[in-house]
Amino acid sequence: MISVFVPYDFSETANHALNFSLGLAGNYPKIAITVFHVIEVPVATGMSTMGGGIDPTPDFENQIFFMELIETRKKQLKELEEKYKGSSFEFSTKLILGNVFKGLSEAIVEAKPDLVVMGSKGASGLEEVIIGSNTEKIVRTAPCPVITIKDATEVNAMKKIVFASDFRDSDDAVASRIKRIQSVFQADFYFVVINTPGNFETTRDSMSRIRTFVQKHKFENIKAEIYNSLSEESGIIEFADDINADLIAMTTHGRTGLLHLITGSIAEDVVNHSKRPVWTFKTK
Repeated sequence: MISVFVPYDFSETANHALNFSLGLAGNYPKIAITVFHVIEVPVATGMSTMGGGIDPTPDFENQIFFMELIETRKKQLKELEEKYKGSSFEFSTKLILGNVFKGLSEAIVEAKPDLVVMGSKGASGLEEVIIGSNTEKIVRTAPCPVITIKDATEVNAMKKIVFASDFRDSDDAVASRIKRIQSVFQADFYFVVINTPGNFETTRDSMSRIRTFVQKHKFENIKAEIYNSLSEESGIIEFADDINADLIAMTTHGRTGLLHLITGSIAEDVVNHSKRPVWTFKTK
């Protein structure tokens, strides 16, 4: 049984993610889909009676709105359960109260799903730098693969998949996950190294690492490519555009804190800016 976890906020992008998961279930009925919704607990922004800080107790009107929202979401989730009751796949929903990122992260760790599928709106400019998104945070921290979806995406239309890497780390877990993608989508796979001015190397060296990776893990039906661009992020997106790929797959080191602020994350940048679905998997 494959467990698929779908963070859901009733938005259009969340519906795209849910529909994609249902598409997976249509091809592989041994799937259990869990739709997970988090309701943020309201916090009053006024000063407390002691003269400082934030009063965590919401006012009466907010309390009424909050309780009504909980009942509405419970009803909507129940309607989803009824809609897919009796399907060939398992379907369930879960609602919790709290911080969205913390709630999702804890639920993922507790449930140990095989895959997270979630919607992403992306961001740019100052919003990207200061705010980021819950999707990016999940991509950076989730212990399982994450597929981010921005638009309506048909599972059966997945015919070209790009796996972008430097292929310096021959990780058995990564290879196993990539093989699973191959078996699920039965698509043409492109293994690509992005060559940049700041990290230039010969085509021979790049091809040699791809061949080593392919031979060690016994991959079949792989197309190896070297793509030149000004940066890794732009190169991955440009290559996917050039071949009209349906999915981009890549790993992330899941850096947090100061190191993340200094180095950033190519995977998060691609998730943020790519119009295509992106599959990510955190490595150590």
